[in-house]
Amino acid sequence: MSVGLLWLGFTLLGALHTQARSSSSRLLRAPPLSKIPLQPNFQADQFQGKWYTVGVAGNAIKKEEQDPLKMYSSNYELKEDGSYNVTSILLKDDLCDYWIRTFVPSSQPGQFTLGNIKSYRGIRSYTVRVVNTDYNQFAIVYFKKVQRKKTYFKITLYGREALLQTLHEEGVRGLVHTFSNVYRVFAGHSLATLTTGRTKELTPEVRENFINFAKSLGLTDDHIVFTVPIDRCIDDQ
Repeated sequence: MSVGLLWLGFTLLGALHTQARSSSSRLLRAPPLSKIPLQPNFQADQFQGKWYTVGVAGNAIKKEEQDPLKMYSSNYELKEDGSYNVTSILLKDDLCDYWIRTFVPSSQPGQFTLGNIKSYRGIRSYTVRVVNTDYNQFAIVYFKKVQRKKTYFKITLYGREALLQTLHEEGVRGLVHTFSNVYRVFAGHSLATLTTGRTKELTPEVRENFINFAKSLGLTDDHIVFTVPIDRCIDDQ
C-alpha cells in the first residue's frame, strides 16, 4: 500500500495533493488529547450511519494550495465488538474512490484507534476522537496520525443526510447555513459555539466561532476549508 493511499485514508482524500506540496514545510504541533473535548456519554449505536464531510481544518491543509474540496461521505457501521467499519467514498479523477477502515474503541467511549495498524506502512499511531455530536444532524471528529516522524491532525465537521438538500441549493456556504441548534465545545480553556439544523442563514457570529475553535488548536484561516456539495459518489453506499 502506497504512502499516498495511506494519506488518502487519513485525510479522507481531501488533502492528498496538499501533503506532497507541504511535506517539506514544518507542521503545526498537534495539541495534547487533554485539550481535545470528548463527547460525554457517547452513544455508539446512535453515531453509526452515514455522515457527510462539510468542513475540515488541519495542520496539513493549505487552502491557498488546494483545489476546491469536494464533499465526501463516510458510513460508520457498528460491529458487535463496539468497533466501526468505516467506508468513505468520494469523487477522485472522475471515479468513485472507496476507503475502508476499522476504528477500534479505546477505554474512553468516543475515542478509537485504527484497527490492524501494522498493515499500514509507516503509521505509528492513529487516534479518532468524537468531540461533539447530537447524533441526528452534526458531529465534530478529531483525527490524529503519527506517520514516521511527522504528526498530522485534523478536525472534521460532519452533517447527516437531512442537510444535503439545503447544501446543494446553497453551495459551499450552505454547509453551515443549515445549522440551528447550538452546541458548545471546550478546547482547553476556549469556548467554541457552532450551530446545526435546517436554517438557511449563517450569522457572522456562528461562522466566527467555528473558525475560532480551529484557531484555538493553533490553526489559521489557511488551514480551514469547506467542501463543495456534489451529486456523484457520496450516496453510493
